[in-house]
Amino acid sequence: MSTTKTIQSALISVFSKEGLEPIVRQLNSQNVTLYSTGGTEDFIKNLGIPVIPVEDVTSYPSILGGRVKTLHPKVFGGILNRQDNESDVQQMKEFDIPQIDLVIVDLYPFEKTVASGASEADIIEKIDIGGISLIRAAAKNFKDTVIVSSVDQYSLLLDLITSQNGATTLENRKLLATKAFHVSSHYDGAIFNYFNTDETIYKESIADGQVLRYGENPHQKGYFFGEFDAMFNKVHGKELSYNNLLDVDAAVNLINEFKNDGPTFAILKHNNACGLATRPTISEAYNVALACDPTSAFGGVLISNTKIDVATATEINKLFCEVVIAPAYDDEAKAILEEKKNRIILIQNEVELPNKQVRTCLNGLLIQERNNITDNKEALKTVTVTAPTEQEIKDLIFASKICKNTKSNTIVFAKNGTLISSGTGQTSRVDALLQAIEKAKNFGFDLNGASMASDAFFPFPDCVELAKKAGITAVIQPGGSIKDELSINYCNENKVAMVFTGTRHFKH
Repeated sequence: MSTTKTIQSALISVFSKEGLEPIVRQLNSQNVTLYSTGGTEDFIKNLGIPVIPVEDVTSYPSILGGRVKTLHPKVFGGILNRQDNESDVQQMKEFDIPQIDLVIVDLYPFEKTVASGASEADIIEKIDIGGISLIRAAAKNFKDTVIVSSVDQYSLLLDLITSQNGATTLENRKLLATKAFHVSSHYDGAIFNYFNTDETIYKESIADGQVLRYGENPHQKGYFFGEFDAMFNKVHGKELSYNNLLDVDAAVNLINEFKNDGPTFAILKHNNACGLATRPTISEAYNVALACDPTSAFGGVLISNTKIDVATATEINKLFCEVVIAPAYDDEAKAILEEKKNRIILIQNEVELPNKQVRTCLNGLLIQERNNITDNKEALKTVTVTAPTEQEIKDLIFASKICKNTKSNTIVFAKNGTLISSGTGQTSRVDALLQAIEKAKNFGFDLNGASMASDAFFPFPDCVELAKKAGITAVIQPGGSIKDELSINYCNENKVAMVFTGTRHFKH
C-alpha cells in the first residue's frame, strides 16, 4: 500500500486566522471537504467557501459556552481510524463516520493570557481542551492523518499542498506529528507551571532552539534555547557562538549592577571583567576600562549601560573585539562599529531575566534562585575603629558589584570608580589576592588608597595583612567567620577600614 495520501477532507478549528485564508482557498480548489466550528466556521463562510458544521456530523450542538464542540466519537473516529485495519473500516461504515484526512488547530493562547496579567477565570478559559485532544489524536494516527498544530505551521502546510497537489508522504506526516507533540507537551508544561507550587518539581519547555556553530570547543555540538531576539536586536556581525553567548550573559548580569549609575563601561573575557569604569561620559569610561587590562581586552565582549556615541565608537574601533552591547547607538557610531564585518553589535532591550538559574550536575540538574542582592550603603556594617570615607564607601560598593559577578575565589581592587585588578577563580583566597596584587603591578597601578572586595569571609587575617602591605585602606567582605576578630584586630591595629555586608557572593 502506498504511504502517499491525498487530502480529501479537513477539520479546521483555530484561534488565529492569520494566514489561514490561502490554505482554505487552496483546499477548496482541490475539492477538499471542509468541516469546522464556531468562529473558524464563520471565517470560512465569509470567504464564500462551503463548510460543513461539525454539529451536522455529530448531531449535537456546541454546549457549555463552547467548552464542548468537537469532543465526539464521530469526530475522533474520523481522525483515529486506521485505514488499513478491516475492523476500523467496517466500524466507520457502521456508524456513518466521515473520514478526516487533515486536522488544522491553533490552540487558545494560554501563555500570552498568563503574561497579560489576566484574571484566573480568564486564564482557566484559555486552557484548550478540544484543540489539544484533536492534536494528539491526529498526531498519533500520522500514518493516515495530517496534523497542523500551530499558526507557525500554516506556511509549511500551504507549501506542501500546493507543491504536491494535496498529497502528503509518510515522512511529511511524521514530521508534522513530531511538531504536534512538541506543541502539546509545551502547552501542557505551561499549564502545569501556572498551577505548580511545589518547588521540588521542575518542568521546563522552551519552544525556540538554535543550532550553534559548535559548543565550547569545535569538536562539541552546541545549541541555544531561548528568545534571544526578545533580549537583543542584532544589527551587525557574524552568528554568536556558544562562548559568545556565555560572555554576553556574564556581561548583561554585570552591567545590570550598574544600570542606575552614571556612564559605565565593562570589558569581559571568559565571563570575568578585565576592565570596568564609571565616569562622567561613556567615552571616558571606555578608555579607563580599556586601560585596566588592554591585553585581556583583545577579543573580549564590551558592554555599556548607556548609548554609545561617536567618540566612544571611534576608540572601540581601534580594538579587536567580538561583541559590543549597548541600549542604543548614535547612527554614526553604529556605522563606525560596522566597519569590521564580523563584529557583533547588539542593542540590549529591557527584559526581565529568569529568577531561576539551572545547570546540569551529575545525572541531573541544580536549580537555584538568582542572586538578586546587590550590596549597598544601607547594608554596610563598619566593624573597625577606622570608618571608610565617602569615596571609599563608593569604591567598596563598586568593587563588591564586580566581585559578585566574578568567578570564585575572587578578590577585586577598585579606586575612584575604576577596576584596578582582580584575582579570579583561584583555589584559595590568598592566591586570588596575590594574583590581583601582581596584576595591578604589571599594569602600573598604584594600590595606595584603593579598596578591596572579597566574595566570602576571611578565615584568617593573612588576606587583610597582605592587602594593607600592598596599600589597601578599605575592605568589604560578608563576615561570618568564627575568626572574624583576627581580621578586625589587624585592621584596627593598622588603621584599615573594614565593613561587613552579611551576604556572601560565591560564583562557580
